Amino acid sequence: QCRDALGELIVHFERLMRESRRLIRRSDREERELNELNGELHRLAAQLEYKARHDSLTGALNRGAIFDRAGRLLGCGPLALVVLDIDFFKSINDEFGHPAGDAVICEVVNRLRGAVPGAAEIGRVGGEEFSILLPDADFDAALQSAEAMRQAIAGQPFDCLPGRVVTASFGVSRTARHGDFGDAYARADEALFEAKRGGRNQVRGGHAED
Repeated sequence: QCRDALGELIVHFERLMRESRRLIRRSDREERELNELNGELHRLAAQLEYKARHDSLTGALNRGAIFDRAGRLLGCGPLALVVLDIDFFKSINDEFGHPAGDAVICEVVNRLRGAVPGAAEIGRVGGEEFSILLPDADFDAALQSAEAMRQAIAGQPFDCLPGRVVTASFGVSRTARHGDFGDAYARADEALFEAKRGGRNQVRGGHAED
């Protein structure tokens, strides 16, 4: 009787062990699936955050993001602002088509990335309009940076426009810590219009706020 009872216990124990292993495998599989789903959710959230803050064509910050970033930077220190507008962009679209115009915009951003200081941030605020934030830069340094950007764009023809040079006009302003970015943008924008009125493909500086 003892042997029979022991045999039954062994059979029952083995059945319990098999069931336990099955449940453990199932639990491990479900945990892996949950981890994979959680990772995918994080990736999707990061993609949505990126798309919400970046221009889909160029990868530069969009208007809302660059304005938000400027406000944050002004809370920490002075900020120089460069605004630029591609010269005669409408004629590029009319003559070569909108795909060529898009290629010009992408190339402008690529050239800006190669010309701006390391701490600078580039934003596309309109069709052919861009803003560059230069944290802690003084006014003269900002003018020099803008001139380097101008030369980077105008220095050689764009491959997407056979034999044609693309130029841009620039306006620069500087604002003290805790200054108003709307005012900084207005001053830089006015300087940009002066560059346009003065013949384009040049840098003009607006009033610098100390």
